[in-house]
Amino acid sequence: MQKRRKYQKTHMTRPRKSGAAKNRRRLVQRRRLVALGMDEAAVEKLTSRDVLNLLKRPAKVAAQYGAGE
Repeated sequence: MQKRRKYQKTHMTRPRKSGAAKNRRRLVQRRRLVALGMDEAAVEKLTSRDVLNLLKRPAKVAAQYGAGE
């Protein structure tokens, strides 16, 4: 069986994730938690996994910590 030309000419590789982009995403996520009403000192102590878990339910976080007025 012969492969089609479309599949033979695709030699590009997937783009790698960069460390700078990851740090930027983490910073934006932490700022989102602060905007939802969490204390900045408390957000700094959280791990990146905890930040992601909290951002899954932003309405719950805003209700618990009080939305930023």
